[in-house]
Amino acid sequence: MPTHRRTFRGDPQELRTARSWTRAALNGHPHSDDAALIVTELGTNAVVHTASGETAGTFHVTLTISELTTVIAVADSGGAKTSPEVQHPSVNVTHGRGLGIVATLADNVTVHDDDSGCTVTAELRIPAPSYAHPGDRQC
Repeated sequence: MPTHRRTFRGDPQELRTARSWTRAALNGHPHSDDAALIVTELGTNAVVHTASGETAGTFHVTLTISELTTVIAVADSGGAKTSPEVQHPSVNVTHGRGLGIVATLADNVTVHDDDSGCTVTAELRIPAPSYAHPGDRQC
């Protein structure tokens, strides 16, 4: 399985670079747009809520691609006071939707949190093709 890894500076302007890099790494893969959005949302969480957003901070993105699955992992530099969780903000609130968006797009989301930081992993699966059986009518 091809794996792509890259470390980005913890600067909000790097989120665009991370999104572009994700699309380029997936190079037309059916999940490239969803994966790019997931990287943007998780990268934003890292930059805004952890030491990744400090002067020398970074966040790390890993993309693992197989025929049926794309796995996106974003690791921060630690220092968060809370662990990531899906929130349900009111309509007027302008933040708190990122992990909910990721959970909606992904087939599976896991959060691994320890003393060194947090890694959020999102799995996107490609549905197995359905094959017509001999004698089935095609419309």
